[in-house]
Amino acid sequence: MSRSMIACRVSSYAPFEDRAYPHLAELGVRYVEIGLPPPDRAEAVRAELDRYGLVASSVHGECDVRRPDVVERVRAQMPILATLGAGLLFVSVKAEDTPLPDVYDRLRAAGDVAAEHGVVIALETHPDLVTNGTVGVATMKAVNHPGVRINYDTANVYFYNEAVDTVTELRKLAPWVASVHLKDTDGGYRHWYFPALGEGIVRFADVFSVLDSVGFLGPYTLEIEGIEGEERTEGLVRGRIAASVAYLRQLRRF
Repeated sequence: MSRSMIACRVSSYAPFEDRAYPHLAELGVRYVEIGLPPPDRAEAVRAELDRYGLVASSVHGECDVRRPDVVERVRAQMPILATLGAGLLFVSVKAEDTPLPDVYDRLRAAGDVAAEHGVVIALETHPDLVTNGTVGVATMKAVNHPGVRINYDTANVYFYNEAVDTVTELRKLAPWVASVHLKDTDGGYRHWYFPALGEGIVRFADVFSVLDSVGFLGPYTLEIEGIEGEERTEGLVRGRIAASVAYLRQLRRF
């Protein structure tokens, strides 16, 4: 039995997403992160997942805190998540010029709506509200809502910050982590270099250890975004995901 809920972000297969499901089923991966489908497609998407024995562990949706109507827009996504059986809404949020008190109020209100439907909103490790561990902790403490948590991306902290270490940043955020993107990197600032797991500098054994200490079991979602300038062939994409699954097996996580 897997020690953790291991998933894969279907966009990792780009531009071959339409062939992701059978490959993941072949690899034994049962969980996926998918984009939010239109309401009239939700049933069909659920049926396709069922066909391959897959479950949507998270859905990439929208929570634009710059918009005054963000709460209603989050509410509109809830029936789709219910149809898919997903309990996690993964979002990227930016405050930009919006006053932070307004942002925090909107996130709390969105968290209320999500909680009514048994959903947690997970904020991606992106500027400007979760740029790194310190910024993310400030956001979490200001919002102070159990329905609003963090999606920790193990590589994004390197991409958006200089002179950081992902395990150090994770220790700051671990109590608020609701989901994780497992992504490797060469550690370069603004360097698009995201190979198969185990081929970069991320210390994944330490990542798991930190999250074990707070009782986190997943979802841990593979996000293999590739390397800038390369030609993305289907063989390359499939090979990296298979290699990443094999790496997690070596770590006894799958």
